[in-house]
Amino acid sequence: MARDVSDSTPIGSKEELIAWIAAGEKPESRFRIGTEHEKFPFYREDLAPVPYEGRAGAGGIRALLEGMQQRLGWEPIVDAGNIIGLGGPDGGGAISLEPGGQFELSGAPLETIHQTQAELAAHLADVKAVAEPHGIGFAALGASPLWTRAQTPMMPKSRYKIMANYMPKVGTMGLDMMFRTCTVQVNLDFASEADMVRKLRVSLALQPFATALFASSPFLERKLNGFQSMRSEIWRDTDNNRSGMLAFAFDEGMSYEAYVDWALDVPMYFVKRGETYHDVAGASFRDLMAGKLKQLPGECATMSDWVNHLGTLFPEVRLKRFLEMRGADAGPADMLAALPAFWVGLLYDRGALDAAWDLVKGWSAEQRQGLRDAAPKLGLDASIAGRKLGEIASEVLELSRAGLARRDRRDAAGHDESIYLAPLQEILASGQTLAQRLEARYRGPWGGKVEPVFTDLAL
Repeated sequence: MARDVSDSTPIGSKEELIAWIAAGEKPESRFRIGTEHEKFPFYREDLAPVPYEGRAGAGGIRALLEGMQQRLGWEPIVDAGNIIGLGGPDGGGAISLEPGGQFELSGAPLETIHQTQAELAAHLADVKAVAEPHGIGFAALGASPLWTRAQTPMMPKSRYKIMANYMPKVGTMGLDMMFRTCTVQVNLDFASEADMVRKLRVSLALQPFATALFASSPFLERKLNGFQSMRSEIWRDTDNNRSGMLAFAFDEGMSYEAYVDWALDVPMYFVKRGETYHDVAGASFRDLMAGKLKQLPGECATMSDWVNHLGTLFPEVRLKRFLEMRGADAGPADMLAALPAFWVGLLYDRGALDAAWDLVKGWSAEQRQGLRDAAPKLGLDASIAGRKLGEIASEVLELSRAGLARRDRRDAAGHDESIYLAPLQEILASGQTLAQRLEARYRGPWGGKVEPVFTDLAL
């Protein structure tokens, strides 16, 4: 999650909120790819989590951020005197912290997956170089395999204190989401309202496919948890007012305004004034717009309030000035590149997008929700409309491959972007997700221990 926005422009009407989203429209020639991924830092010596200030003889998260600042020359992002992130030049990406110290790269908007892969490789090389002197490594998987919530450190970001206080009031697993999950996601553009609606519908319907294909979180607190994607299961009872499959997106007349109306009814977490985060958790944005917020009497909504609020909504696909694909677990480096490739092939090629819509348009809201509910546990064996997810996924992956081939963006060796789908093709060929392979190792060569995952899935 990148830095919060500061824009004191007052909001005069709902139409301005709609216009802010619509301003994201751009011609296909300007479509970009923004990839984000999170990873768990740990001390190699004993696999302990890394606190912000570190421990005796070793630096912590602060030292990692300061080292990355020195190495990259990026601008520090500070909260109450603590460095909590870095901003790249000219909007070229950011490094930020999730609540439990998960280290996140929010990548720059790039033109090709080849550039995404290069950005990822450079980031991992940089962060490894900075972390090595402190004995810190990084593991990328969907859920923390060892640490309890009590063992997991909390980062000094003001907004996270507010969220941590609110989460137990609206679900049973919100704190697990905050402190013990990691994801990889991609942010993609739209050309018009109609284009946004088509892409939103297709990506919502197919998000459980990403959940299954990228499932990498079968462990929690040193044992099997019964799921392939515990991260995705956690989201099912985090805060259902602000998450889920957005069934209304498939209603006739879906529009920017329909999403804005939904967003306005989702309770807020905070209002930021200057450097202060005011806890307004549960309050109405509509009341803030009307100057009737009881926690901040007389304060009216600004555009930064709206943008920050949109960033605290957590549906499976999130709309801002672009669309965010949010259904996948983090994983090894090749999977981090496969995620943007999967969605770019489907959504940035008109033929693939139309074919994908033809595939999903007959599914009912109940069927889509049933698939979303089943995918975290069953993975490729979940089913919809009488067909196994794994079977349909082979068709979906072929649509993506063909879309990437038609995009014809080639690297120096002459390869198009479909090369990054290789790990997904291998999963479907074998019929086994990464989570299932990890479970097999746990039951076999790992001898019922999860600690080897920090070696096998180290970045």
